[in-house]
Amino acid sequence: MPFFDDVVLKESIEITTTPENLFSYLTSIVDDASFKTLNADNISFRWQQGDPWSVGSIAFAEKYLHGKPHRFRFIVSNIAPHRHIEFMPTSRLMRMFFPKKEFIIEQTDDGCRLISSATFRIGWIGKKLFKKSIDDGLSHFKAYLKEEGKNLRKLLEA
Repeated sequence: MPFFDDVVLKESIEITTTPENLFSYLTSIVDDASFKTLNADNISFRWQQGDPWSVGSIAFAEKYLHGKPHRFRFIVSNIAPHRHIEFMPTSRLMRMFFPKKEFIIEQTDDGCRLISSATFRIGWIGKKLFKKSIDDGLSHFKAYLKEEGKNLRKLLEA
């Protein structure tokens, strides 16, 4: 039995725009104002090191999750123009439990599909002792991913 199991949350949404426009919008998130347009629960955002949205760049984000503010410091780990953005926490300890979040952009006949994905690692002990709390947290995060996609569609199809 593995000590940790990966749990991947994915939300997918069709958006009537080009992959280039969607990618451009995502990579235009560089400050508090642009971050807040993505989701009403977003509080603040700033780049701390490197050029925005370049591999190795580090950013700080603060957002409400399940009604409480959470602070994240992350590093851009992979970027493929118009197709993929991946980032992960800068903390090695945090990466043990939340290895990555990513946006995958796929071309469709009518525009593109955004797949927003977050990977969590959950240990079997945690599953036994904190099942309800873990399930609630994952449920809130999945709802956050879904709302993020709906907001992007609303913004880009306007």
